[in-house]
Amino acid sequence: MSALFTSALAASSEAASGQHYPQGTLYVVATPIGNLADISLRALYVLGLVDAIACEDTRHTQALLRAYGIDKSPGQLIAVHQHNESQAAQTVIDRLLQGQRVAYASDAGTPGISDPGARLVAALQKQNLRTIPLPGPSSVTTVLSAAGLAEDHPGGFVFTGFLPTKAGERERAVLTLSTEARAVVLLEAPHRIEALALALATLGTRPVTVGRELTKQFEEIATVSAQDLPDWLALDANRLRGEFALVLHPVPAAVEPAQDTRILKLLLEQLPLKTAVKLAADITGEPRNALYQAALAMKADDSPE
Repeated sequence: MSALFTSALAASSEAASGQHYPQGTLYVVATPIGNLADISLRALYVLGLVDAIACEDTRHTQALLRAYGIDKSPGQLIAVHQHNESQAAQTVIDRLLQGQRVAYASDAGTPGISDPGARLVAALQKQNLRTIPLPGPSSVTTVLSAAGLAEDHPGGFVFTGFLPTKAGERERAVLTLSTEARAVVLLEAPHRIEALALALATLGTRPVTVGRELTKQFEEIATVSAQDLPDWLALDANRLRGEFALVLHPVPAAVEPAQDTRILKLLLEQLPLKTAVKLAADITGEPRNALYQAALAMKADDSPE
């Protein structure tokens, strides 16, 4: 047993053992995205309790279990990954029909979001078999919690995950995101982060929060404009390492027409008409032609009879 988590296992038994864990049930278990200490007490207890664990990578899960001092034989681990999920679901179903308790854990985070697990759960639903989720770590909610969106994303957020790997398809995906007013959560691998940064740079001043190596020793979180993201990565070679979760911030709310007019009026009091119109367009995002016509009307109204 791992000495580091001996007390955690004892605490998990004390905190969770009195709850009901029905047989013939799949337990979807969220596991740490980097920091082993982020495991929940209920997750520890259930991983030890179940008769079998379906997992994205049996070797990775076995190492995780050993770190927590949980002993499972190779025969208790079932490989369920993106390439065999539909077929392997039947193995899980058979065990559940025998009354076994089975857990599902992907390599890191909450299954069924970006990792496998959704097809497995869908297959169980068709058989009227029960699924109980155990909430926990997720790179999606982790990066969102550090993005500071509370005041400017009333419409919520969109989880997009990994964009296409081919350049043309990725650029088209970014073009689609440019019209998405809500916050967008993206994921990326280190060997593709530079290509993603270049694609996002076309979004100009729209802020992007970058989460790198979240929850790990060299975690780094920063918010920069999309156009500055390639340069931010280039400033430090270490920034190309690790897994990435990013938040494309919401499109800023448009300035109210009354505010547009006030800004233009103030600029006209200090600057030539064309300069005032140009600055007003830059500040408000309104079409320059419309502002130019409004400026002419203001000048006409202010001229003596």
